[in-house]
Amino acid sequence: MKQEVRLIQGNEAIAEGAIYAGSRFYAGYPITPSSEIMSECAKIMPKVGGIFIQMEDEIGSIAAVVGAALAGAKAFTATSGPGFSLMQENLGVAIAGEVPCVVVDVQRCGPSSGAATKPGQADVMQIRWGRHGDQSIIALCPSTVAECFLLTIQAFNFAEKFRTPVILATDEVVAHERQNFAIPAPGDIPVVNRKPPTVSPEKYRPFDAEEDGIAPLAVYGSEYVFHISSSMSGPDGVTNSKPDNIQWKVDQLNRKFEIHRNEIVLTKSYDTDDMDVLLIAYGATTGASRAAALEARKNGIKAGVLQLVTIWPFPDKEVEMLAKRVKSVMVVEMNYAGQVAGEVQKVIGSHVELKRFNKYNGQNISPRDILAAL
Repeated sequence: MKQEVRLIQGNEAIAEGAIYAGSRFYAGYPITPSSEIMSECAKIMPKVGGIFIQMEDEIGSIAAVVGAALAGAKAFTATSGPGFSLMQENLGVAIAGEVPCVVVDVQRCGPSSGAATKPGQADVMQIRWGRHGDQSIIALCPSTVAECFLLTIQAFNFAEKFRTPVILATDEVVAHERQNFAIPAPGDIPVVNRKPPTVSPEKYRPFDAEEDGIAPLAVYGSEYVFHISSSMSGPDGVTNSKPDNIQWKVDQLNRKFEIHRNEIVLTKSYDTDDMDVLLIAYGATTGASRAAALEARKNGIKAGVLQLVTIWPFPDKEVEMLAKRVKSVMVVEMNYAGQVAGEVQKVIGSHVELKRFNKYNGQNISPRDILAAL
């Protein structure tokens, strides 16, 4: 069957991707530049038998998402910087409870209310470390409209498979640009569902991980009665603050990511076979970096590009492998401190020259900007 090609916005593609992945619950609060995701879900969710709720704020939004996910739904919400800040405590509950859900953070210029309609990439460290305590997170970063759709599905697949919240970390540029895209037919892209328990209800332990590091998850309201809270708990879900159990719990939360690291960490590379300079980019800076690298080659500079599709867990092995082959590395990002550049520096040390190209005035980085820096 011939697929219809549509001129679609990044935010619209995220909503479509969520529906394709099987999401039937959205709770959110409008905030620029993510609001189109909410408005699309308001239109689409009821048509597919799903539930859409406009909440009173972002705190209520993530709480509703956690509850819906435990009741068996593939649930998600979308927000931007200030709203994402409000979600951190309940997002920590979801991490501790190993609750599968998706949060879309459309990054904008900050801090605080900042410049609400302008792009930024300064939430990288908040995405990783916004909650207190020892915890890990998966964060994916699309750079095109097609990736908005595909990585939304991937985010739900990771959330369901690894029983974890997943952040889709896009930005205002990617969220609002429009590109031609044909939505795949149902079944063309694999969709993952969470692992249900195989033991009887009386034997079920909600955090008793199997060999793959992941515990099956029952449904609230079913014959399985179990307890999930924000407190430190044992495999049976009962609060347990004994030292041995605390260490076990922290190990549990981190080990599943370590076991499946090579499946979770996704990157793309362009023209890296014969490069002298490596550009590292993510989100909106990817397209500009690729265009600049192609133009640089015309001027005698052999540049290649590494796109970080997964930003957390950080692709340290992939960065290290490519950095060994070049004279210098340039990290291109829309923030002041070089939040990804700092992670790259940890990986490459002092063996390779690291250059940072940062722009944080609310404007996108252009190929001309990067070429001038090169």
